[in-house]
Amino acid sequence: MARQSYGAALGDLAARDPDRETLVCGEHRLSVGELDRRSNRLARAYADLGVGHGDRVSFCLPNGIELVIGCFATWKLGAVPNPLSDRLPALERDAILAVASPALVVGINAGERAAGASVPAGFVPDAALSGGPLPDRTAPHERALASGGSTGIPKLILPKSDAAYDRENASPLFKARRAVLVPGPLSHAVPFSATFQGILAGCEVVVMERFDASRFLALVEAHRVDRVSLVPTMMLRIWRLPEGERLARDVSSLEFVMSGGAPLPAWLMRCWIEWLGAEVMHEAFGPSERIGGTFISGTEWLAHPGSVGRPSAGAKIKILDTDRNELPPGEMGEIFMMPTAGPGTTYEYVGATANPRHKGWESVGDMGYLDSDGYLFLGDRRSDMILTGGRNVYPAEIEAALVEHRSVRSCAVIGLPDEEFGQRIHAIVECEGELDEEALRRHLAERLVQYKIPRGFEAVKTSLRNEAGKVRRTALRAARL
Repeated sequence: MARQSYGAALGDLAARDPDRETLVCGEHRLSVGELDRRSNRLARAYADLGVGHGDRVSFCLPNGIELVIGCFATWKLGAVPNPLSDRLPALERDAILAVASPALVVGINAGERAAGASVPAGFVPDAALSGGPLPDRTAPHERALASGGSTGIPKLILPKSDAAYDRENASPLFKARRAVLVPGPLSHAVPFSATFQGILAGCEVVVMERFDASRFLALVEAHRVDRVSLVPTMMLRIWRLPEGERLARDVSSLEFVMSGGAPLPAWLMRCWIEWLGAEVMHEAFGPSERIGGTFISGTEWLAHPGSVGRPSAGAKIKILDTDRNELPPGEMGEIFMMPTAGPGTTYEYVGATANPRHKGWESVGDMGYLDSDGYLFLGDRRSDMILTGGRNVYPAEIEAALVEHRSVRSCAVIGLPDEEFGQRIHAIVECEGELDEEALRRHLAERLVQYKIPRGFEAVKTSLRNEAGKVRRTALRAARL
């Protein structure tokens, strides 16, 4: 049977080879048989707490075996998992929970939330509950991921696809042969898909509790990992390791390395291609709404450096100006997409209305341009663009140049009000040691035209990007205003 519910697909794997190791996280290891039995027992406990078909279960848990078992338990009831970052401040977490209206929250203590059932992290179901199979149910949505987008107002993105796995038509982006390494948080789209698509494909999945560059290379070597997806921040930190340490690890098992989640500086992609080979490196772009996306191999990238590729999976892309006229190749505008099955077929929001459409085409606010061969090059979110002295400036271009300086660990560029220029460019920088503004100015002057060089630099001590490599410039700007 090619297409099965996630629960049934896991049950079949467990029946065929129950002792095969399927999940590794830190010191914990889990066989496919254990994962099936433990998620069956946990599903019965969730049902006793009121979870039913179509309900949402919110998880406030870190990456780990507990979270993976919880998601499978949720699917086995026909319910929808809503994984949240365990690092969310209580106010932000509670705002998302108010939108999600979950039947159960896993990972918070009694009394932390007034409405609905909850269980703390480490919850163990009654040992008397059966670990045997449950009636087969398919959740109407495979997941409910939280997003604030550029507005900062929480919403859930629900794919219109149900939680069913098709072995004959599995996503090529997650089709590992032996072992998958997941370095990012499961509360984000690509790490979530990589984990569960890898398990259901019958691979060993190694999930990192927290990303660490040295640990990443050690896990690739130890588990002979062949497939991994990274965000640019992770790639930068791996590249910045001492060369002797980086080259001492055997990473020859890697067959497919994909970057996504944020624009990848061209210089960094070139460094990774020179290290691992063009046939190994890839980059993908696409919103969680799945209205479209692009994909490029390292070999193609060398012919179109800086591009994120051409439309994939039958989706279409065009670039429109503010009057919704289509722009010719080479001109920056707003990226509009059309999914293969037509408008409105890939997602629905909870807590927000769908994005405005233009003749069926839809945008989530990203900017970019197409070259004459149809390859897409990214700008920034429309709301992040800086208009200074009548010129459009895209923060990602400046950030890519900044992180090329070895002292810069992370950075964010925003526009602040300016009486003369409308907006002035302001760089917020996390540095190794003290911020040397003049050194950064000299560094940028070799890479950028003068008007793109920030007029102000601000030093911070904490990373400006989250575990998924994203920066919320809107919040940073608001805090400084």
